[in-house]
Amino acid sequence: MPIGLPFDIVDRAVYDRAVERFKKAEIRLPKISQLADPIACADEIETTVKSVDPDAPDPRNLFRVHWHNGADRKSLATVPEHIVLPSALTGVDAKIVVAIGNRFPMIRAHKVLAAYGCLMPRLVTGRFDPTHHRAIWPSTGNYCRGGVAISRILQCRSAAVLPEGMSRERFEWLENWVMDPSGIVRTHGTESNVKEIYDACHELAEDAENVILNQFSEFGNYIAHRAVTGPALERIFHALNGESSLQARVYVAASGSGGTLAAGDHLKQNLNMSICAVEATECPTMLINGYGDHNIQGIGDKHIPFIHNVLNTDYVVGVSDKASDALNLVFNTTVGREYLSKRAGMGQHDISGLADLGLSSIANVLAAIKMAKYMELGANDVVITVATDGAEMYGTEIDKTVKASFGGRFGELDAAEAYGRYLLGLGTDNMQEMNLRDRQRVFNLGYYTWVEQQGISLADFDARRDPEFWNGLMDVVPQWDRMIDDFNAVASG
Repeated sequence: MPIGLPFDIVDRAVYDRAVERFKKAEIRLPKISQLADPIACADEIETTVKSVDPDAPDPRNLFRVHWHNGADRKSLATVPEHIVLPSALTGVDAKIVVAIGNRFPMIRAHKVLAAYGCLMPRLVTGRFDPTHHRAIWPSTGNYCRGGVAISRILQCRSAAVLPEGMSRERFEWLENWVMDPSGIVRTHGTESNVKEIYDACHELAEDAENVILNQFSEFGNYIAHRAVTGPALERIFHALNGESSLQARVYVAASGSGGTLAAGDHLKQNLNMSICAVEATECPTMLINGYGDHNIQGIGDKHIPFIHNVLNTDYVVGVSDKASDALNLVFNTTVGREYLSKRAGMGQHDISGLADLGLSSIANVLAAIKMAKYMELGANDVVITVATDGAEMYGTEIDKTVKASFGGRFGELDAAEAYGRYLLGLGTDNMQEMNLRDRQRVFNLGYYTWVEQQGISLADFDARRDPEFWNGLMDVVPQWDRMIDDFNAVASG
C-alpha cells in the first residue's frame, strides 16, 4: 500500500458521521474521472452548477474543480483555457503555451484541485471526521486558500498556515473565508520559509482534533494533478496540433509542492515530453543546494518536496524574482501595456491576456523561454506551462516593486529596460540538464527534510526511487472513484 493511501474504509464510525453530515447538507463529491474529463459528463456537471456563483461557498462548486471552466468561470470549455504567447513578447519562435489557472472556482487558482485531492480520500476512507476534526492547510500561498475553500463548502473546520510576508490579497481572501480569526496562522518569513510552516504544524498536531494536510508530502496532491492536470494539458496540445505537425517538447512548472510537476509524468508518458522544474535563482536549492529568500510567490523552497518525482525530472531552470517582479509591472500597469503596444507591437488581445499571469506564472513563462532557447526550438515546437493564478492576487505587489526597485515611479523608459533585460535579453544561465548523478543528488537532498526533520522512515523515503512506485500511485484513482460513488449513494439514500 502506498504511503498514507488506504484503499478501504479505515474507521466505519468516522465514515458514517461524514456520510450523515453530507446527507443533511445534500453534498455530493465529484469523481477524479469527472474532473479529468468534465466534457464527457457535461450534461450532469452543467445541471449541477448551472445557477451557482463560481465564487460562492457552495458545495456544488466542487464540480468546477477542473481545467475546463470557460472565461466566465461558469460555462464549460471543450478545450481548457490557454494562451499561446506571441513571439513579439517571448523573442523565440517556439510556441509557448500557458494553461490558465484563474478559471478555477472560489480561489481563482488551480491549488483548489490539490486541496480536494488531499481531503477527499480521507473522507471516503473514514480518516477525517467533519463533525470533529479540523483540517490544517500549510502553504506558501494558494493551497491554503484552496483548503479553506474546500473545507468550508464541505462544512469542515479548517485553518490556513502561511508566511506573514505573502501578498496582502491572499490574507484579505482568507479573512473573508475563514470561520474565525484562529483560522489564519501566520508564520515567520516569506516564500522560502517552509521549515517554519512545518514547525507550526508540529505544534498544531499536538491537538488530536487537528489533521495536517501537508501538500508537500500528500500523495493525493500528486495523484490529482497527474490524473487531472496532465490530461488537460495533453488536450490543449492536441487541440493546437490539429492536422499540423507540431512537436510537444517540454513541460515547465515551478517546483512548489511538486504537485503540478506531476502532470509532467503524464505528459512524458503520453507525449514523450521532457520535464523542467523551475526555482528562484535567489534560492537555488536544486541547482546548487543553495538557500535564500525571494518573492516568486507560489514556489516555496529550501527543501525538496516529498511528492516531487525527482528522478523523472530532466531540467532545472533558475529564474530571478527581479524578473517576475519587474515584468508584473510591464504586464499590469498602463505604462507597461502602452509600451508593449507601441514599441513591442503587441495587439490588445494578447496584452489583455497577460493579466492571467501571476508572479509564479511569469516565472514559469520565463523558464519556458529559457528552455526554448537552450533547446534551440523552432516554430513547430511546443513548450507547455501553467499560470497557477492571475495578476489579481498581486495588486499590492506592484506598489511594493515600484517603491523598492524604481524609486517610486515606473515610466516608459523603465518599462523598456525591464522588457529588454528580462524578456528579450533572457539567456540560458542558471540551468542544468539533469543526468542520473544530478537527479540522485537532488533526490538525496530531500533526506534532511523528510527523514531527519519530519520523521519519514528511510524505507518509505527510498521507495520513491523506483519509477513503478509513482506509476503505481495511479492505480488508486479508479478505487477512489468507486468509493466516491459508494459514499454519494449512501449520502443520497
